[in-house]
Amino acid sequence: MSAEPLPADNIKPLATRRPRAVATVTQPMDIVRAALETGNVEMYREAVALAKEMDALAARKAFDVAMAEAKAEIPVIRKNRRVGFESRKAGAARTDYAHEDLAEIARTVDPILGRFGLSYRFRVSSKLNEPVSVTCVLSHRDGHFEETTLHAGRDESGNKNHIQGVGSTVTYLQRYTLKAALGLAAAEDDDGHASDRPAEEAAYTPPAGSITQDQADYIREALEEKGASVTAFLGWAASKGHLNGRQRKIEELPAASYPACINAIANFKKA
Repeated sequence: MSAEPLPADNIKPLATRRPRAVATVTQPMDIVRAALETGNVEMYREAVALAKEMDALAARKAFDVAMAEAKAEIPVIRKNRRVGFESRKAGAARTDYAHEDLAEIARTVDPILGRFGLSYRFRVSSKLNEPVSVTCVLSHRDGHFEETTLHAGRDESGNKNHIQGVGSTVTYLQRYTLKAALGLAAAEDDDGHASDRPAEEAAYTPPAGSITQDQADYIREALEEKGASVTAFLGWAASKGHLNGRQRKIEELPAASYPACINAIANFKKA
């Protein structure tokens, strides 16, 4: 049994058949233009929303790439400032620690960040009877940005007036929010300065498993901000089992005890 032939008028030569359209829309604005040409308002709105999501995703990817490349070039920040003073409280230990100031951080990171299209700025809030708030906004030229915020009370140490206390806290928080945003590390500057410190301090090595020097410096600064003495803090740490009878330095605190110590300082209220 032979098959019946198809009607001749249903057969079109291959050369006359219309080729199937191939989608070439790849860019966000191409999607928006294609939707606009349809005249469908709802489709246009969805296309605009999709284009924004695609732009945001591309900007985030560019930000991550730039951060990774910049981080690979940023060196360890040297600690260029040393703070040392005797406490006005009877029996309190001397405060002595090193840190990197904001200018040193900026001098180190600004040229590197600029090469990769990164920049930062600070947003400050100091409302009456509220802690000072500083936000570091880290941005990339393609539009993506991330924010890091810290809060702290006004610095009432020394003979500072109200404005000076706010300014001191703002500088402190700018330094720490920028370091947190960039994931920076700091190290002692021993280039010609080791001889300025006592030999026993330069040679001192904390026990294995102790907190880092950065963590020890942070505890000192937090105690100073709260108006608490190092001696009283070490006594508290010993009473809680964080230090034994032979340990007399903040640097000797076990790393596992650091969160509990920071929490205790944060909740400390001066009598």
